[in-house]
Amino acid sequence: MSMRIIFMGTPEFAVESLNTLIKNNYNVVGVVTVPDKPAGRGQQIQQSAIKKYALENNLKLLQPEKLKDENFIAELEELKADLQFVVAFRMLPEVVWNMPKMGTYNLHASLLPKYRGAAPINWAIINGEKESGVTTFKLKHEIDTGNILFQQKVNIENGTTAGELHDKLMITGADLILKTAKEINKSFESGNEPDFLLQKEEEVCHAPKIFKEDCLIDWSKTAIEINNRIKGLSPYPTAYAHFRNGDGNLQTLKIFNSKYELDNVFQPNGSLLTDNKNFLKVYCEDGLIEITEIQLQGKKKMLVPEFLRGFTIKDDAQFI
Repeated sequence: MSMRIIFMGTPEFAVESLNTLIKNNYNVVGVVTVPDKPAGRGQQIQQSAIKKYALENNLKLLQPEKLKDENFIAELEELKADLQFVVAFRMLPEVVWNMPKMGTYNLHASLLPKYRGAAPINWAIINGEKESGVTTFKLKHEIDTGNILFQQKVNIENGTTAGELHDKLMITGADLILKTAKEINKSFESGNEPDFLLQKEEEVCHAPKIFKEDCLIDWSKTAIEINNRIKGLSPYPTAYAHFRNGDGNLQTLKIFNSKYELDNVFQPNGSLLTDNKNFLKVYCEDGLIEITEIQLQGKKKMLVPEFLRGFTIKDDAQFI
């Protein structure tokens, strides 16, 4: 008898893992995702990426408002799952994660115990890490602390954005989910538990949720720090800066990509260097940040040469 799996997830990141299980003929008996909700300027009702996939593939779908709801718990029990996978979903109550006899396993986008928390991809780039990866581990009470089954490292090349790392880890993570499913299935058939690795508490670092204040650029930081923050917040939630173009009015600019250069010619932090045609550079503590992709409030995202064709930077303009 094939192992019965429930899959829980929400965004596109999770779809790759679910699709991999389905394409490899695993018996996914149910999919759990968030309720539909309004989003965007028009506040139109949006379905999660996982829901769209589940509907397209005729998978049983559950969308509980509350994970402790008695009706939801009863529906889960009726599915008689042997195993649950969680990829980019909500924190589960014990009554849910402790239900399957083979346990519940989470895919986390870091090399645990490094970067426990909500935003591991962003913080890895912001902090200038040279490698990241994915981890599958068995859930227990404390978040992101369970025993590790498998890990896979991924190099972070210079210039990588959070979005690019996200896409790489999405693919690597799906492969790791498949490897994990195979190992647990082997254990399921033999009656033996898999071999786990304990997390080393002395190696812990955290990746907390990112708030708006984390996205505001501080031009007194070093060029590398600012460049890493811009890339670590791109494309979402996006770094931003307040800009004054030679008058008293402040405008907000989102900055999606950048390069940096070190420079011994020091100018006031936030002052600009531009030819008003091809480049836009900002002085910081030890050099210059060259902005390469930008968005003025209420406008579309543009490469800087396109932006400068419709927006003139005045001599005394500055970021503050």
